[in-house]
Amino acid sequence: MASTHLTETPFNSLGLSEQLMLGLNDAGFTHCSPIQEQTLPISLKSKDVAGQAQTGTGKTIAFLLATYQCLLMAEPQENPKAVRALILAPTRELAIQIYNDAAIIGKHTNIKIGLAYGGTDYEKQRKTIEDGIDILIGTPGRTIDFFKQKVFNLRSVEALVLDEADRMFDLGFINDIRYLLRRLPEPELRLNMLFSATLSFKVTELAYEHMNEPEMVRIEPKQITAKQVVEHMYYPADNEKLPLLVMLLNEQTPERAIIFINTKHNADKLNRTLEGNDFNSAVLSGDVPQNKRQRILKKFQDGELPILIATDVAARGLHIPDVTHVFNFDLPQDAEDYVHRIGRTARSGASGIAISFACETYAYSLPDIETYISHKIPFQNIDASTLPKLKPATKKAYKPPTTHSQNRNKKPYRR
Repeated sequence: MASTHLTETPFNSLGLSEQLMLGLNDAGFTHCSPIQEQTLPISLKSKDVAGQAQTGTGKTIAFLLATYQCLLMAEPQENPKAVRALILAPTRELAIQIYNDAAIIGKHTNIKIGLAYGGTDYEKQRKTIEDGIDILIGTPGRTIDFFKQKVFNLRSVEALVLDEADRMFDLGFINDIRYLLRRLPEPELRLNMLFSATLSFKVTELAYEHMNEPEMVRIEPKQITAKQVVEHMYYPADNEKLPLLVMLLNEQTPERAIIFINTKHNADKLNRTLEGNDFNSAVLSGDVPQNKRQRILKKFQDGELPILIATDVAARGLHIPDVTHVFNFDLPQDAEDYVHRIGRTARSGASGIAISFACETYAYSLPDIETYISHKIPFQNIDASTLPKLKPATKKAYKPPTTHSQNRNKKPYRR
Protein backbone atom coordinates (compact mmCIF):
# COMPACT_ATOMS: atom_id res chain seq x y z
CA MET A 1 0.00 0.00 0.00
CA ALA A 2 1.26 3.43 -0.86
CA SER A 3 1.35 5.79 2.06
CA THR A 4 -0.01 8.85 0.25
CA HIS A 5 -3.66 7.85 0.63
CA LEU A 6 -3.55 6.45 4.18
CA THR A 7 -4.52 7.89 7.54
CA GLU A 8 -2.49 7.87 10.75
CA THR A 9 -4.76 5.19 12.28
CA PRO A 10 -2.96 1.83 12.49
CA PHE A 11 -4.95 -1.39 12.22
CA ASN A 12 -3.47 -2.61 15.51
CA SER A 13 -5.37 0.15 17.35
CA LEU A 14 -8.81 -1.20 16.38
CA GLY A 15 -8.96 -4.26 18.63
CA LEU A 16 -8.80 -6.78 15.79
CA SER A 17 -8.10 -10.42 16.59
CA GLU A 18 -4.55 -11.68 16.50
CA GLN A 19 -5.35 -13.97 13.54
CA LEU A 20 -6.54 -11.00 11.47
CA MET A 21 -3.51 -8.92 12.39
CA LEU A 22 -1.29 -11.73 11.12
CA GLY A 23 -3.21 -11.71 7.83
CA LEU A 24 -2.87 -7.93 7.52
CA ASN A 25 0.86 -8.18 8.21
CA ASP A 26 1.17 -10.83 5.49
CA ALA A 27 -0.52 -8.43 3.06
CA GLY A 28 1.67 -5.52 4.16
CA PHE A 29 -1.26 -3.47 5.48
CA THR A 30 -0.39 -1.33 8.51
CA HIS A 31 -2.58 1.81 8.41
CA CYS A 32 -6.20 2.46 7.50
CA SER A 33 -7.43 4.26 4.43
CA PRO A 34 -10.11 6.93 5.11
CA ILE A 35 -13.06 4.58 4.42
CA GLN A 36 -11.53 1.95 6.72
CA GLU A 37 -10.80 4.47 9.44
CA GLN A 38 -14.40 5.72 9.50
CA THR A 39 -16.37 2.48 8.97
CA LEU A 40 -14.42 -0.08 11.02
CA PRO A 41 -15.04 1.57 14.44
CA ILE A 42 -18.76 1.28 13.62
CA SER A 43 -18.90 -2.23 12.16
CA LEU A 44 -16.51 -3.69 14.75
CA LYS A 45 -19.08 -2.68 17.38
CA SER A 46 -21.68 -4.77 15.48
CA LYS A 47 -23.46 -1.66 14.18
CA ASP A 48 -24.65 -1.46 10.58
CA VAL A 49 -22.86 0.82 8.15
CA ALA A 50 -23.38 2.08 4.61
CA GLY A 51 -20.15 3.43 3.16
CA GLN A 52 -19.49 5.55 0.10
CA ALA A 53 -16.02 5.89 -1.39
CA GLN A 54 -14.37 5.81 -4.78
CA THR A 55 -13.09 2.53 -6.18
CA GLY A 56 -9.59 1.56 -5.12
CA THR A 57 -9.85 3.12 -1.65
CA GLY A 58 -9.96 -0.02 0.49
CA LYS A 59 -13.67 -0.83 0.84
CA THR A 60 -13.04 -4.58 0.40
CA ILE A 61 -10.62 -4.80 3.33
CA ALA A 62 -13.03 -2.73 5.44
CA PHE A 63 -15.91 -5.17 5.12
CA LEU A 64 -13.75 -8.31 5.18
CA LEU A 65 -12.17 -7.35 8.49
CA ALA A 66 -15.55 -6.61 10.04
CA THR A 67 -17.03 -9.85 8.69
CA TYR A 68 -14.17 -12.01 9.97
CA GLN A 69 -14.18 -10.29 13.37
CA CYS A 70 -17.94 -10.81 13.68
CA LEU A 71 -17.60 -14.56 13.02
CA LEU A 72 -14.52 -14.99 15.22
CA MET A 73 -16.34 -13.45 18.18
CA ALA A 74 -19.34 -15.81 17.85
CA GLU A 75 -19.82 -19.54 18.32
CA PRO A 76 -19.32 -21.58 15.11
CA GLN A 77 -22.36 -23.19 13.48
CA GLU A 78 -22.83 -26.94 13.82
CA ASN A 79 -24.97 -27.28 10.68
CA PRO A 80 -22.61 -27.66 7.68
CA LYS A 81 -25.27 -26.22 5.35
CA ALA A 82 -25.59 -23.04 7.39
CA VAL A 83 -23.71 -20.13 5.81
CA ARG A 84 -22.63 -17.64 8.49
CA ALA A 85 -21.85 -14.66 6.22
CA LEU A 86 -23.04 -13.69 2.75
CA ILE A 87 -21.08 -11.28 0.56
CA LEU A 88 -22.76 -10.29 -2.72
CA ALA A 89 -20.96 -8.64 -5.64
CA PRO A 90 -22.28 -7.57 -9.08
CA THR A 91 -19.68 -9.32 -11.26
CA ARG A 92 -17.76 -12.58 -11.40
CA GLU A 93 -14.41 -10.78 -11.49
CA LEU A 94 -15.21 -8.75 -8.38
CA ALA A 95 -16.41 -11.86 -6.52
CA ILE A 96 -13.14 -13.63 -7.36
CA GLN A 97 -11.12 -10.59 -6.25
CA ILE A 98 -12.98 -10.44 -2.92
CA TYR A 99 -12.35 -14.18 -2.46
CA ASN A 100 -8.61 -13.74 -3.10
CA ASP A 101 -8.41 -10.87 -0.60
CA ALA A 102 -10.41 -12.87 1.93
CA ALA A 103 -8.03 -15.81 1.56
CA ILE A 104 -5.10 -13.55 2.49
CA ILE A 105 -6.79 -11.68 5.34
CA GLY A 106 -8.26 -14.86 6.85
CA LYS A 107 -5.25 -17.11 6.23
CA HIS A 108 -4.61 -17.61 9.96
CA THR A 109 -8.24 -18.29 10.92
CA ASN A 110 -10.23 -21.50 10.67
CA ILE A 111 -13.02 -19.76 8.76
CA LYS A 112 -13.84 -21.42 5.44
CA ILE A 113 -14.81 -19.41 2.37
CA GLY A 114 -16.56 -20.40 -0.85
CA LEU A 115 -17.41 -18.87 -4.22
CA ALA A 116 -20.60 -18.87 -6.28
CA TYR A 117 -20.51 -17.22 -9.71
CA GLY A 118 -21.80 -18.12 -13.14
CA GLY A 119 -20.07 -19.24 -16.30
CA THR A 120 -17.82 -22.04 -15.07
CA ASP A 121 -16.81 -24.41 -12.23
CA TYR A 122 -20.41 -25.31 -11.38
CA GLU A 123 -19.76 -28.69 -9.74
CA LYS A 124 -16.53 -27.52 -8.08
CA GLN A 125 -18.31 -24.56 -6.47
CA ARG A 126 -21.25 -26.72 -5.44
CA LYS A 127 -19.05 -29.34 -3.77
CA THR A 128 -17.07 -26.73 -1.83
CA ILE A 129 -20.28 -25.22 -0.47
CA GLU A 130 -21.82 -28.64 0.29
CA ASP A 131 -18.71 -29.61 2.27
CA GLY A 132 -19.41 -26.67 4.58
CA ILE A 133 -18.30 -23.05 4.46
CA ASP A 134 -18.63 -20.05 6.76
CA ILE A 135 -18.49 -17.19 4.24
CA LEU A 136 -20.16 -17.36 0.84
CA ILE A 137 -18.96 -14.80 -1.70
CA GLY A 138 -21.06 -14.74 -4.83
CA THR A 139 -22.95 -13.07 -7.63
CA PRO A 140 -26.73 -13.03 -7.25
CA GLY A 141 -27.69 -15.48 -10.02
CA ARG A 142 -25.49 -18.45 -9.10
CA THR A 143 -26.09 -17.84 -5.39
CA ILE A 144 -29.87 -18.10 -5.89
CA ASP A 145 -29.37 -21.19 -8.07
CA PHE A 146 -27.53 -23.05 -5.29
CA PHE A 147 -29.93 -21.73 -2.64
CA LYS A 148 -32.99 -23.05 -4.47
CA GLN A 149 -31.31 -26.45 -4.73
CA LYS A 150 -30.82 -26.38 -0.94
CA VAL A 151 -27.03 -26.59 -1.28
CA PHE A 152 -26.88 -24.17 1.67
CA ASN A 153 -29.30 -22.25 3.84
CA LEU A 154 -29.43 -18.64 5.02
CA ARG A 155 -31.30 -19.06 8.30
CA SER A 156 -28.20 -18.48 10.44
CA VAL A 157 -26.46 -15.64 8.58
CA GLU A 158 -24.64 -13.41 11.04
CA ALA A 159 -23.16 -10.89 8.58
CA LEU A 160 -24.29 -9.51 5.21
CA VAL A 161 -22.26 -7.43 2.76
CA LEU A 162 -23.53 -5.76 -0.42
CA ASP A 163 -20.53 -4.56 -2.42
CA GLU A 164 -20.82 -2.02 -5.25
CA ALA A 165 -24.53 -1.63 -4.58
CA ASP A 166 -24.88 1.04 -7.27
CA ARG A 167 -23.66 -1.46 -9.87
CA MET A 168 -26.25 -3.96 -8.62
CA PHE A 169 -28.91 -1.52 -9.80
CA ASP A 170 -27.08 -0.72 -13.05
CA LEU A 171 -26.86 -4.42 -13.96
CA GLY A 172 -30.47 -5.19 -13.06
CA PHE A 173 -29.81 -7.41 -10.03
CA ILE A 174 -31.99 -5.62 -7.54
CA ASN A 175 -34.86 -8.15 -7.61
CA ASP A 176 -32.38 -10.99 -7.04
CA ILE A 177 -30.85 -9.06 -4.14
CA ARG A 178 -34.25 -8.53 -2.52
CA TYR A 179 -35.06 -12.24 -2.99
CA LEU A 180 -31.98 -13.23 -0.98
CA LEU A 181 -32.30 -10.53 1.69
CA ARG A 182 -35.87 -11.59 2.46
CA ARG A 183 -34.60 -15.07 3.33
CA LEU A 184 -32.07 -13.89 5.90
CA PRO A 185 -32.68 -13.48 9.63
CA GLU A 186 -34.21 -10.15 10.65
CA PRO A 187 -31.84 -7.17 10.13
CA GLU A 188 -31.35 -6.64 13.87
CA LEU A 189 -30.09 -10.23 14.24
CA ARG A 190 -27.14 -9.76 11.90
CA LEU A 191 -24.38 -7.29 11.01
CA ASN A 192 -25.18 -5.48 7.74
CA MET A 193 -22.72 -3.60 5.56
CA LEU A 194 -23.31 -1.88 2.25
CA PHE A 195 -20.57 -0.27 0.18
CA SER A 196 -20.95 1.74 -2.99
CA ALA A 197 -19.19 4.36 -5.10
CA THR A 198 -22.36 6.45 -4.76
CA LEU A 199 -25.06 6.43 -2.09
CA SER A 200 -27.87 7.35 -4.45
CA PHE A 201 -31.52 7.53 -3.41
CA LYS A 202 -32.11 3.97 -4.65
CA VAL A 203 -29.11 2.63 -2.72
CA THR A 204 -30.01 4.39 0.53
CA GLU A 205 -33.62 3.20 0.19
CA LEU A 206 -32.31 -0.37 -0.08
CA ALA A 207 -30.11 0.19 2.97
CA TYR A 208 -32.92 1.49 5.18
CA GLU A 209 -35.29 -1.27 4.03
CA HIS A 210 -32.98 -4.22 4.73
CA MET A 211 -30.53 -2.94 7.36
CA ASN A 212 -30.82 -2.03 11.04
CA GLU A 213 -30.57 1.79 11.22
CA PRO A 214 -27.28 1.94 9.31
CA GLU A 215 -24.86 4.78 9.89
CA MET A 216 -24.00 6.55 6.63
CA VAL A 217 -20.32 7.23 5.98
CA ARG A 218 -19.37 9.30 2.95
CA ILE A 219 -15.76 9.81 1.91
CA GLU A 220 -16.11 12.68 -0.51
CA PRO A 221 -13.19 13.04 -2.92
CA LYS A 222 -11.66 16.47 -3.26
CA GLN A 223 -12.18 16.03 -6.98
CA ILE A 224 -14.23 13.55 -8.97
CA THR A 225 -11.23 12.02 -10.73
CA ALA A 226 -8.27 10.78 -8.71
CA LYS A 227 -5.63 13.48 -8.38
CA GLN A 228 -2.86 10.98 -9.14
CA VAL A 229 -4.22 10.48 -12.69
CA VAL A 230 -2.53 12.59 -15.37
CA GLU A 231 -5.14 13.21 -18.08
CA HIS A 232 -4.53 13.96 -21.76
CA MET A 233 -7.01 14.53 -24.59
CA TYR A 234 -6.34 14.20 -28.32
CA TYR A 235 -8.66 15.27 -31.13
CA PRO A 236 -7.98 12.82 -33.97
CA ALA A 237 -9.96 12.30 -37.13
CA ASP A 238 -11.51 8.85 -37.23
CA ASN A 239 -8.83 7.59 -39.63
CA GLU A 240 -6.05 8.90 -37.35
CA LYS A 241 -7.12 6.99 -34.21
CA LEU A 242 -5.39 3.69 -34.95
CA PRO A 243 -2.02 5.15 -35.99
CA LEU A 244 -2.16 7.61 -33.07
CA LEU A 245 -2.76 4.79 -30.61
CA VAL A 246 0.11 2.73 -32.04
CA MET A 247 2.42 5.76 -31.86
CA LEU A 248 1.47 6.45 -28.22
CA LEU A 249 1.89 2.81 -27.23
CA ASN A 250 5.37 2.84 -28.74
CA GLU A 251 6.24 6.11 -26.99
CA GLN A 252 4.68 5.34 -23.60
CA THR A 253 5.65 1.61 -23.47
CA PRO A 254 3.02 0.94 -20.75
CA GLU A 255 3.72 -1.93 -18.37
CA ARG A 256 0.01 -2.65 -18.01
CA ALA A 257 -2.62 -0.78 -20.05
CA ILE A 258 -6.38 -1.02 -20.51
CA ILE A 259 -7.82 0.30 -23.76
CA PHE A 260 -11.54 1.06 -23.51
CA ILE A 261 -13.72 0.82 -26.57
CA ASN A 262 -17.47 1.12 -26.98
CA THR A 263 -18.37 -1.92 -29.11
CA LYS A 264 -17.28 -5.55 -29.26
CA HIS A 265 -16.94 -5.45 -33.06
CA ASN A 266 -14.47 -2.56 -32.93
CA ALA A 267 -12.65 -4.19 -30.00
CA ASP A 268 -11.95 -7.28 -32.13
CA LYS A 269 -10.87 -5.09 -35.05
CA LEU A 270 -8.52 -3.07 -32.82
CA ASN A 271 -7.05 -6.25 -31.35
CA ARG A 272 -6.21 -7.61 -34.80
CA THR A 273 -4.59 -4.29 -35.74
CA LEU A 274 -2.44 -4.24 -32.61
CA GLU A 275 -1.42 -7.88 -33.10
CA GLY A 276 -0.48 -7.09 -36.69
CA ASN A 277 1.74 -4.28 -35.41
CA ASP A 278 3.63 -6.46 -32.93
CA PHE A 279 1.68 -5.74 -29.74
CA ASN A 280 0.59 -8.45 -27.30
CA SER A 281 -3.08 -7.77 -26.55
CA ALA A 282 -6.39 -9.51 -25.85
CA VAL A 283 -10.08 -8.57 -25.82
CA LEU A 284 -12.38 -8.71 -22.80
CA SER A 285 -16.00 -8.30 -23.88
CA GLY A 286 -19.30 -9.50 -22.50
CA ASP A 287 -19.50 -12.66 -24.61
CA VAL A 288 -16.02 -14.01 -23.86
CA PRO A 289 -16.47 -17.40 -22.09
CA GLN A 290 -15.71 -17.34 -18.37
CA ASN A 291 -12.75 -19.73 -18.53
CA LYS A 292 -11.13 -17.60 -21.20
CA ARG A 293 -11.93 -14.38 -19.28
CA GLN A 294 -10.12 -15.72 -16.22
CA ARG A 295 -7.11 -16.83 -18.28
CA ILE A 296 -6.88 -13.39 -19.91
CA LEU A 297 -7.21 -11.58 -16.57
CA LYS A 298 -4.61 -13.79 -14.90
CA LYS A 299 -2.11 -13.16 -17.71
CA PHE A 300 -2.84 -9.43 -17.45
CA GLN A 301 -2.45 -9.41 -13.66
CA ASP A 302 0.75 -11.49 -13.85
CA GLY A 303 2.34 -9.12 -16.39
CA GLU A 304 2.36 -11.65 -19.23
CA LEU A 305 -0.20 -9.61 -21.19
CA PRO A 306 0.59 -5.88 -21.24
CA ILE A 307 -2.51 -4.65 -23.12
CA LEU A 308 -6.16 -5.41 -22.37
CA ILE A 309 -8.88 -4.15 -24.73
CA ALA A 310 -12.18 -3.93 -22.88
CA THR A 311 -15.77 -2.83 -23.27
CA ASP A 312 -17.52 -1.16 -20.32
CA VAL A 313 -19.74 -4.17 -19.62
CA ALA A 314 -16.71 -6.46 -19.37
CA ALA A 315 -14.67 -4.06 -17.25
CA ARG A 316 -17.23 -3.31 -14.53
CA GLY A 317 -15.98 -4.45 -11.15
CA LEU A 318 -12.42 -5.13 -12.28
CA HIS A 319 -9.90 -4.50 -9.50
CA ILE A 320 -6.49 -4.92 -11.10
CA PRO A 321 -3.47 -3.37 -9.35
CA ASP A 322 -0.60 -1.58 -11.09
CA VAL A 323 -2.42 -0.48 -14.25
CA THR A 324 -0.12 2.28 -15.50
CA HIS A 325 -2.20 3.55 -18.45
CA VAL A 326 -5.83 3.81 -19.46
CA PHE A 327 -6.70 4.70 -23.05
CA ASN A 328 -10.20 5.84 -24.00
CA PHE A 329 -9.95 4.83 -27.65
CA ASP A 330 -13.64 5.76 -27.78
CA LEU A 331 -14.99 8.37 -25.39
CA PRO A 332 -17.77 6.85 -23.26
CA GLN A 333 -21.29 8.05 -23.92
CA ASP A 334 -21.97 8.33 -20.17
CA ALA A 335 -19.90 10.85 -18.19
CA GLU A 336 -19.79 8.63 -15.08
CA ASP A 337 -18.20 5.85 -17.16
CA TYR A 338 -15.26 8.16 -17.89
CA VAL A 339 -14.55 8.37 -14.15
CA HIS A 340 -14.94 4.60 -13.70
CA ARG A 341 -12.63 3.94 -16.66
CA ILE A 342 -9.75 6.17 -15.65
CA GLY A 343 -10.19 4.94 -12.07
CA ARG A 344 -8.72 1.61 -13.22
CA THR A 345 -5.32 3.32 -12.91
CA ALA A 346 -3.87 5.30 -9.98
CA ARG A 347 -5.32 2.85 -7.47
CA SER A 348 -4.29 2.62 -3.81
CA GLY A 349 -2.32 5.85 -3.94
CA ALA A 350 -0.30 5.04 -7.08
CA SER A 351 -0.07 7.36 -10.09
CA GLY A 352 -1.33 6.70 -13.59
CA ILE A 353 -1.91 8.15 -17.05
CA ALA A 354 -5.29 8.45 -18.80
CA ILE A 355 -5.25 9.27 -22.51
CA SER A 356 -8.50 9.90 -24.38
CA PHE A 357 -9.46 10.38 -28.02
CA ALA A 358 -12.26 12.85 -28.84
CA CYS A 359 -12.80 11.62 -32.40
CA GLU A 360 -15.41 12.68 -34.93
CA THR A 361 -17.79 9.94 -33.82
CA TYR A 362 -17.70 10.39 -30.02
CA ALA A 363 -16.50 13.97 -29.43
CA TYR A 364 -20.08 15.00 -28.56
CA SER A 365 -19.61 13.27 -25.17
CA LEU A 366 -16.77 15.56 -24.13
CA PRO A 367 -18.77 18.59 -22.86
CA ASP A 368 -20.84 16.36 -20.54
CA ILE A 369 -17.70 14.62 -19.28
CA GLU A 370 -15.89 17.88 -18.50
CA THR A 371 -19.01 19.27 -16.79
CA TYR A 372 -19.28 16.16 -14.65
CA ILE A 373 -15.61 16.14 -13.58
CA SER A 374 -15.59 19.96 -13.15
CA HIS A 375 -12.42 20.57 -15.12
CA LYS A 376 -11.11 20.78 -18.65
CA ILE A 377 -8.99 17.85 -19.78
CA PRO A 378 -5.63 19.15 -21.08
CA PHE A 379 -5.35 18.59 -24.83
CA GLN A 380 -2.37 17.55 -26.90
CA ASN A 381 -1.70 18.48 -30.52
CA ILE A 382 -1.35 15.86 -33.23
CA ASP A 383 1.29 16.18 -35.94
CA ALA A 384 -0.15 14.04 -38.72
CA SER A 385 3.25 13.74 -40.37
CA THR A 386 4.59 11.80 -37.38
CA LEU A 387 1.85 9.16 -37.36
CA PRO A 388 3.22 5.74 -38.30
CA LYS A 389 2.11 3.71 -41.29
CA LEU A 390 0.45 0.61 -39.92
CA LYS A 391 1.14 -2.97 -40.86
CA PRO A 392 -1.91 -5.00 -41.97
CA ALA A 393 -4.15 -6.36 -39.24
CA THR A 394 -3.98 -10.07 -38.49
CA LYS A 395 -6.67 -12.07 -40.22
CA LYS A 396 -9.57 -13.36 -38.18
CA ALA A 397 -9.42 -17.11 -37.75
CA TYR A 398 -11.97 -18.89 -39.92
CA LYS A 399 -14.47 -21.09 -38.09
CA PRO A 400 -16.47 -23.45 -40.31
CA PRO A 401 -20.22 -23.14 -39.74
CA THR A 402 -21.80 -25.74 -37.51
CA THR A 403 -24.68 -27.53 -39.22
CA HIS A 404 -27.98 -28.23 -37.54
CA SER A 405 -27.28 -31.96 -37.54
CA GLN A 406 -23.91 -31.42 -35.85
CA ASN A 407 -25.57 -29.48 -33.08
CA ARG A 408 -28.22 -32.14 -32.62
CA ASN A 409 -25.89 -35.14 -32.45
CA LYS A 410 -22.18 -34.67 -31.84
CA LYS A 411 -21.52 -38.36 -31.03
CA PRO A 412 -20.58 -40.80 -33.83
CA TYR A 413 -23.57 -42.58 -35.29
CA ARG A 414 -23.87 -46.22 -34.22
CA ARG A 415 -26.28 -48.85 -35.46
